[in-house]
Amino acid sequence: MLSNGRPMVAIPGPSIIPEQVLAAMLRPMPNIYEGPLVDVSLSILDDLKKVARTTAEPFIAIGNGHAAWEMVITNSMSRGDKVLVLESGRFAIGWGEAAASHGVEVEVLLAPSKRSAVDPDAVADRLRADTGHTINAVLVVQTDTASSVRNDIPAIRRAIDSTGHPALFMVDCIASLGCEPYEMDEWKVDITVGASQKGLMCPPGIAFVWANDKALAAHQSAGLRNSYWDWTARLDRSAHYFIYAGTPPIPLLYAMREALDMILEEGLENVWIRHQILAEAVRDAITTWATPGGMEFNIIEAGQRSDAVTSILTGSIDVNLMRKIAEDNAGVTLGLGIGPELDGVGFRIGHMGHLNPPMILGTLGVIEAVLLSMNAPMGGSGVAAAAASLSKHFAVS
Repeated sequence: MLSNGRPMVAIPGPSIIPEQVLAAMLRPMPNIYEGPLVDVSLSILDDLKKVARTTAEPFIAIGNGHAAWEMVITNSMSRGDKVLVLESGRFAIGWGEAAASHGVEVEVLLAPSKRSAVDPDAVADRLRADTGHTINAVLVVQTDTASSVRNDIPAIRRAIDSTGHPALFMVDCIASLGCEPYEMDEWKVDITVGASQKGLMCPPGIAFVWANDKALAAHQSAGLRNSYWDWTARLDRSAHYFIYAGTPPIPLLYAMREALDMILEEGLENVWIRHQILAEAVRDAITTWATPGGMEFNIIEAGQRSDAVTSILTGSIDVNLMRKIAEDNAGVTLGLGIGPELDGVGFRIGHMGHLNPPMILGTLGVIEAVLLSMNAPMGGSGVAAAAASLSKHFAVS
């Protein structure tokens, strides 16, 4: 009964889609070879540069983030090349697995613990030991959607530079783009990967790759190039059909155009600040709930926690029952714990994209009500803590 009404999906992607974005998709199919759709496509490519803070060339892949991973691998690698995967959860490992399936050698550098970010000093040590420069690329995620860790991309770049190693630096921003500060050019990232369904507030179905001049130079000798993902063909912006290697994803393009307009109208820096404030409220709630036998953060160091998603360990609390009560009784869907460290013992709150204080407080309020209904251990009212956190940012006239 209480779950009637608009449901709240509080998972870390697909995120909530704004009404304007939904409405933008509802249109008849246009001429795909000339006219307004071509202008929309070219404007999206231009504005994608603004979102990643780069002059690098953007490419659009029809598919999810895994498709973008494959686009990167096939356009920059050859069979027998080697990549160094910086593990800090599940998704850098997944990118490495995709590379291995194409015949690329994969070495994994583990984070200091399963609950921490990549150690830049360890990256420097490993690259310094690679005197023959056998490592062709370094792969890392900015925010891992499973662990909810945020890696320090500028520090990793400085670690690479300190060794003089020529490896390409590749960063997956699928979970963080449009949520957390990201400066592709300033941080000297060679290849960036993103996707539509998280901070960019669109349905899943298109993903993005930005490749700078160094990456495009590596592309020229890449032995894994194929006709579908090939950057060379897609760089011909005069042939709209080739941008997508076929028919464009028309409704998703109009959705993305509207979402980018919303982001740029709000101002990218303001978007980052909004996410930081909402994430602080979530973290203050969890800090207050935390108690022996109850909830605790998955990521131990506060400075390594993402502003896009938070993973929580639940101790003695039956997390599967907690999620079921929330969804069945209040229409709130909480994210599953992913990976052996979180599966069955944790959950995730997505705080990315089209969100404001009542949406965050509503989600936290439902979680607290569920905990009370289960007589679960709590250190205090997380909702009150979140409200106090948000109140510091309210203007009083």
